[in-house]
Amino acid sequence: MAIFKYQAKDLFQWLTEKQDIVVLDVRNDKDFKRFQVESPYSFEMLNVSYYDFMEIEEESVNRVPKNKKIKIVCAKEGSAKYVAEILEKNGFKDVGYLAGGIKSWGNLLVPKIIEKNDTYELYQFIRPGKASCSYGLISGKEIMFFDPSRAIDFYLDFAKQKGCTVVRTFETHLQADYIAGSRDIANTTGAIFHANEKDFQGSKNPYKPLVDGETFTFSNGGAQVRVLFTPGHTPGSTCFIIDEKYIISGDMIFINSVGRPDLGGKAEEWAHLLYDSIQLIKQLDPELNVLPGHYIDWAEANDDLVFTLPLQQVLARNKNIYDIKELNEFIQFIKDNMRPQPEEYAKIRLVNANLEQFEDDKQEELDLGKNECAASAYAKTQAQ
Repeated sequence: MAIFKYQAKDLFQWLTEKQDIVVLDVRNDKDFKRFQVESPYSFEMLNVSYYDFMEIEEESVNRVPKNKKIKIVCAKEGSAKYVAEILEKNGFKDVGYLAGGIKSWGNLLVPKIIEKNDTYELYQFIRPGKASCSYGLISGKEIMFFDPSRAIDFYLDFAKQKGCTVVRTFETHLQADYIAGSRDIANTTGAIFHANEKDFQGSKNPYKPLVDGETFTFSNGGAQVRVLFTPGHTPGSTCFIIDEKYIISGDMIFINSVGRPDLGGKAEEWAHLLYDSIQLIKQLDPELNVLPGHYIDWAEANDDLVFTLPLQQVLARNKNIYDIKELNEFIQFIKDNMRPQPEEYAKIRLVNANLEQFEDDKQEELDLGKNECAASAYAKTQAQ
């Protein structure tokens, strides 16, 4: 078999099907440790630098198992193809290289159906490279998006495949960890861009301010979307309750932990807001199904690889946070678990506020890497 080019969606499929493959990442050690391919299931991963293949070819080739299917990953594509050619020359029979490099994995979106009934369809779009989730809600021939990423072609193609017009796109907050797609989707489709004024006032986005408690529906009625302001992660953090059955929680409620309130540099002030919002969340219907904006790892997914859990179970597994009785104790918990935020977050906020824009390559660079949005001892440990 000659060497071949594969797509990020192919790699995700192979990994979730538990195929016997080896992922060979040929980036340098620093870039590899910052961001790498992850899967719901264990798989064999090797990191052998492209430069090692150039300088110590025989030794590097000998580190790669010859009887396995090899899937090579690099920064942009060219280095992976170069290494694939070396392996082919050395007798390897099944060698592929990732089209577009690691950024194509970082931008990959995987659609998962959450509910489909006579009234609406609700989808979760998992972004494995960012450990984040966005959402799509369909009723009739219309679709609404929630927290879309900058890979807007995916969302527009999805809408087209479903025969839908994009009517609204919502942001749960001003994102700091990835470049959001609502502005571009609205500009491209004419959809209404909805966001909370507490976060977006002063931005140069053509958004329509949300009102706490207001509801949205479709032309045919369909599922109702209810707005719930939950400040804390940011002053404008907002949840969206779908059909009084699901809560798209952004960075307010995670399956493990809650959203950290220190990303804006106002940890104590925003921790007050977060504490009050936690008391509000505890009063919601415990049967609401939480649909988070992020996850920490794949262990949070269910058997269908969907990230969702009833609120009562979320509260129980995070009782060390939700059971904190006093505000001062909660603020101390936040301070004890603070950690430096990635340097790129400040620039991402400016991009999402439309106050500064960068060339596409720079946006790709800013957008790569897992999120750091949870406030928990676990998350702090992971960041060290």
